[in-house]
Amino acid sequence: MQNEAREITLTVKADYVSAYKSGYPLLSKESILDWEKVEQEGSILTLVDTKNKFVAKAYYGIQNKGYGWILSLDKEEKIDTAYFSKKITDAIAYREDFFSDVTTTAFRVFNGEGDGIGGLTIDYFDGYYLVTWYSLGIYKLRNKILEALQKSVSFKGIYQKKRFNTKGQYLDDADDFLFGSKAPEPLIVKENGVNFAIYLDDGAMVGVFLDQRDVRRTIRDKYAKNKTFLNTFSYTGAFSVFAALGGATKTTSVDLAKRSLAKTQEQFRINAVDVEAQEIIVEDVFHYFKYALRKKFLFDIVVLDPPSFARSKKHTFSASKDYVKLLKEAIGITKKGGIIVASTNAANFDMMRFSDFISKAFKELKGKYKVEERFSLPKDFRVHEKFKEGNYLKVVFIRKIS
Repeated sequence: MQNEAREITLTVKADYVSAYKSGYPLLSKESILDWEKVEQEGSILTLVDTKNKFVAKAYYGIQNKGYGWILSLDKEEKIDTAYFSKKITDAIAYREDFFSDVTTTAFRVFNGEGDGIGGLTIDYFDGYYLVTWYSLGIYKLRNKILEALQKSVSFKGIYQKKRFNTKGQYLDDADDFLFGSKAPEPLIVKENGVNFAIYLDDGAMVGVFLDQRDVRRTIRDKYAKNKTFLNTFSYTGAFSVFAALGGATKTTSVDLAKRSLAKTQEQFRINAVDVEAQEIIVEDVFHYFKYALRKKFLFDIVVLDPPSFARSKKHTFSASKDYVKLLKEAIGITKKGGIIVASTNAANFDMMRFSDFISKAFKELKGKYKVEERFSLPKDFRVHEKFKEGNYLKVVFIRKIS
């Protein structure tokens, strides 16, 4: 067991007191007068106002969003195993219907500040739990959290991911497996009746992004039948699998990562989809767009789901700066009457601004479009009512009219 950090009292600047008292969960560098009193991440903080009146309890943990998170507005709250057990139990009760759905065996059971503890997520994969730590601060509290998790759920095994270090990259210490029995490789889970191959101990990501569940189902059930389908930044091809199962005449998946080829083939095979009938291309998406335009390729459906920031040898992509340009490329290879599924997980702009990007792209091309439907995070990715920026996912189904 690591030595526990002592509880430290810090003073909240007057301008921030009311926001924290009313439930805003994120501690910023600017909100505290005396950060210099804190020496180590994981310290439990008692926050007071300038008159020394209690405001909240929090913990100190630096991640890209801020300097820590509020844990309780109760002065007497002890941040112990029982505290974490209550949070986890409440989170699981909120998702009770997911556990009883035999067609979906992979979902989120704890979503950071949405469930009361920022910097921590827990995902469920058919009896296995994956805990992800987003700062050294929350990781320092791991013993209590892991003890609480083991007391709160029955499990086959528990794994972890450490999504922090000094450079903000994934920490792979080859110790992702923690308790119970190890999962098979791959672990086959279901999402709306579709199989996914999951690897719980193979780097930063497991093989599928659970937050796109509703979008994938919608593509399969409403849009894919008898359509040609292009999936860009395709990762392991999850959108393509759903399109193929929805009756798409052909899917094309494009991703720069070499491992995307074998991973996508695997996802097709475990769903009895003919891999040879699909096209999987390892290529820079920006190069592919130019190639497709030159060859006059046109698709009925184009999925755009880029990372919020990416760098290849010749391109640097930032969603906030470059999405309009990317969308224009997609419009150019989408059939008239076709659908573009525009998606972003960038948290630094909202759905309104994303809608402006779409409008701008079509305006610059002198084209017309219609928004068919919009999606944000599904129910299991619970969002804090006072922290709307936590609802990072924005997906818009756009029909190209001209």
